[in-house]
Amino acid sequence: MPQVLEQTEGHSPSTKGKVALVIGAGDATGGEIAKRFARGGYITCMTRRTAEKLQPLIQEIESLEGKAYGFASDARKEEQVIKLIEEIETQIGPIEVMVFNIGANVPCSILEETARKYFKIWEMACFSAFLNGREVAKRMVQRERGTIIFTGATAGLRGSSHFAAFAGAKHALRALAQSMARELGPRNIHVAHVVVDGAIDTEFIETTFPDIYARKAEDGILNPAHLAENYWHLAHQPRDAWTHEMDLRPWMERW
Repeated sequence: MPQVLEQTEGHSPSTKGKVALVIGAGDATGGEIAKRFARGGYITCMTRRTAEKLQPLIQEIESLEGKAYGFASDARKEEQVIKLIEEIETQIGPIEVMVFNIGANVPCSILEETARKYFKIWEMACFSAFLNGREVAKRMVQRERGTIIFTGATAGLRGSSHFAAFAGAKHALRALAQSMARELGPRNIHVAHVVVDGAIDTEFIETTFPDIYARKAEDGILNPAHLAENYWHLAHQPRDAWTHEMDLRPWMERW
């Protein structure tokens, strides 16, 4: 069962009772996005494959007087996705914003890549986006409003050496976002794709790539909280000036 936080007081009428769903609320970007929407008055629903890993994030949102629910959900499994969206919609509130934030950035030589891993990366980075996007869109079109944001990567624009699987999945994710935007935009559903181009301030980058992490002192890696501000902005744009694709990178990143 999801864990509930205390009811938030003083939220604006425009957000009170509305849900922001973050698929893949990890310790960096996804968690910061969840906190940003909670701070803005949304009921925040968050998923990871292991519910226990969401507890620190839930406690932090609670400390901000927010309200959150944590779910264990495998985003690749259709039956779990259908159950998740139905439970949120019927027991918690209308999903006004969905952020899909699953990565699957696993490098490997094409000479050594296995069919199993290639398929799994596609499942994580693209197929799961389709499943969650489809189920949320079904509810949003009934209300004729909503925002769906997909987290992409540079790999969705060009494939690099040793990233064939990841690039293929992220290219497919970008195409999915474009197709959904063209179909759902006329129905007042804002679909956006965020190209995250650069290293993010995470424990993984700090321990695995210390030379890259050293750029943090010069604002040379992405701050997850600053990424989250851009997601918040996308979800609150007037529809006469919607952004479909936004790219975010540190000032020193080559592109």
